[in-house]
Amino acid sequence: RHFWGWLNAVFNKVDYERIQAVGPDRAASEWLLRCGALVRYQGSQKWQQDYNGLPTGPLGKYKIEAINATESCIMYRGFDYLDGLEHVTEIKLQKCIYIQDECLQRLSETKNLQKSLLQLKIISCGNVTDKGIIALHKLMNLEYLYLSDLPGIREKETTVRILQQALPNLELELDLE
Repeated sequence: RHFWGWLNAVFNKVDYERIQAVGPDRAASEWLLRCGALVRYQGSQKWQQDYNGLPTGPLGKYKIEAINATESCIMYRGFDYLDGLEHVTEIKLQKCIYIQDECLQRLSETKNLQKSLLQLKIISCGNVTDKGIIALHKLMNLEYLYLSDLPGIREKETTVRILQQALPNLELELDLE
């Protein structure tokens, strides 16, 4: 088990030179696929899941529009890859064992995501607490938030009230015990 944690940390190490060389969308795609997540590009219906099948072409041609991180090993240390993404409208974090409050705080402080992110789903991420969910209030354009099976959320009513005050246009869907 310790070995896998170490390997996943290696997968999440940010390569800033790579970001410079191939652009933020390509570098983030490589990171996400390496960690077991899927990406969908603008203008495509198909989810990209094969690292070796990443599309080629002029740099900057493929813009990430959606991220499905179900059962992926993405973790905080890799989140710098998100900084340069300008077109991400939806993210799904499901059964991500390394996602915790700091990840959600980092997500909500990412300037480009504050502008572009419209939909966020957080499902069965056992390390997420009220603090992480409340941090999402900085995602000013978020239209839809789905929260399910998050045992770390203890103050459901308070957390919901804070989010709804900060984001009055947010549609919040809860499936919490």
